[in-house]
Amino acid sequence: MWWDERVSARFRRNLQPTLTYWSVFFSFGLCIAFLGPTLLDLRCQTQSSLSQITWVFFSQQFCLLLGSCLGGVFKRTLAQSLFALFASSLAISLVFAIIPLCHNVVVLAVVMAVAGLAMGCIDTISNMQLVKIYQKDSAIFLQALHFFVGFGALLSPLIADPFLSDTNCILSNSTANASSNLPHIRKSLVPHHPGNLSHYDLPMKGMVVTRVSYAFWIMALINLPVPIAVFFLLYKERMVPCFNGSSHPLLSADELAMETRPVDKDELSTPVQRAQAAGGHDDLFSCCQSKNFRGASYTYFAVHVTGALVLFMTDGIVGEYSGFVYSYAVEEPLSVVHKVAGYLPSLFWGFITLGRLISIPVSYRMKPATMVFINVVGVLITFLLLLIFSSSVVFLFVGTASLGLFLSSTFPSMLAYTEDILQYQGCATTVLVTGAGIGEMVLQLLVGSIIHDRGSYSFLVCGMIFGCLAFTFYTFLVFFHRMYPKPSAELDDASPAKAAVSDDTGQYQR
Repeated sequence: MWWDERVSARFRRNLQPTLTYWSVFFSFGLCIAFLGPTLLDLRCQTQSSLSQITWVFFSQQFCLLLGSCLGGVFKRTLAQSLFALFASSLAISLVFAIIPLCHNVVVLAVVMAVAGLAMGCIDTISNMQLVKIYQKDSAIFLQALHFFVGFGALLSPLIADPFLSDTNCILSNSTANASSNLPHIRKSLVPHHPGNLSHYDLPMKGMVVTRVSYAFWIMALINLPVPIAVFFLLYKERMVPCFNGSSHPLLSADELAMETRPVDKDELSTPVQRAQAAGGHDDLFSCCQSKNFRGASYTYFAVHVTGALVLFMTDGIVGEYSGFVYSYAVEEPLSVVHKVAGYLPSLFWGFITLGRLISIPVSYRMKPATMVFINVVGVLITFLLLLIFSSSVVFLFVGTASLGLFLSSTFPSMLAYTEDILQYQGCATTVLVTGAGIGEMVLQLLVGSIIHDRGSYSFLVCGMIFGCLAFTFYTFLVFFHRMYPKPSAELDDASPAKAAVSDDTGQYQR
């Protein structure tokens, strides 16, 4: 095995919760990518206009951000976290099953808002719990976690594809003319962003002919084992009221004894750790309470802010690039044919998933800080080359693949790096997840308006600017890392107390 026995033993000890969190993130990925390719069939199902149906995108993304902010509320105990994950993963299966029954666009938007809340809770809680379990060894497991969201995002469009309408799914007198635009419109509906569709005219009244319902029911069945897995974890942890008599806890008696060992005051090595020991990793609103700031230096806040700003930019690049690379390719000077340009978003997401798979073993041998540095520098160089060779269709495909690889591991590496700086006592997970979600929403809207006013070339210029800002904020983060108080300042490395802290981290907290 390419990791050492210590990490392997910790993984075996926490095998069931780890696999459960990975499977829940698969639900997240399954739900985040289906909306783009199925939106035209959903428009037919609800008999709404393109401008009306694209509000479904907004309802999902806005509530995903809201769910990410509120997810920390359910993290105060393991029971709350698992019940929230069970409810969220079950809600996603129910959403898939209910979508075919939504014949009104407002009802569909509400249903997708529920899905967004569930996805936000999954995003925050799963990242938090893995960081709590593995702490300094969390980077490799976070990389695997984000691989599963990419795998789910690739799978759902493949499931939907056989059931998508080849022609316009509302039959009327204008169907023939509208159907000629259908491939172009469908390729514009990539994950996360619907594109500018106001100038397309499709019929709103007529006979609806679509089989997309089968795709959603298949996805509901595929996702159903996920809430079952979370329920089984609740059962094993004796947290289900009706079934808590005969099951056994996940930890052995020795491990539970270690986990419940009183923490000596000397083990809280810095004022910030002592201030945060009772309530680290809270929700965004609890993190902002003044009691959490007592005794904290300015570097404590600077690490949170700069880490969130790096992900604001990099996740924003993911959203804006996947949303507008197709529109950029079909415009002059490239003028790529629509069918070929349609492969660009898929290539981008495919290499994001591939990069996350490659990052699993790499993250064990390489520090998170080094991986983030390689990522942001790689993004900068890729955008620079895309600007230099802006007239080359071949390099657009090469650059798209390269950008996907460099962006793939940025989020989990950044999360592991920032949590390590804060010694796993701050609110980094909640702040970083929220910052990434805000960036994905804001930069899409910003780039969309700039492209509308300045032309398609501004798409690459914006990406270059965002990449430069990401590198700048990362530089500030490294600077504040060097100034942040370290445990070794007050606790000798060879002391028994320090050894006890290192050995006891990573247990499955109840």
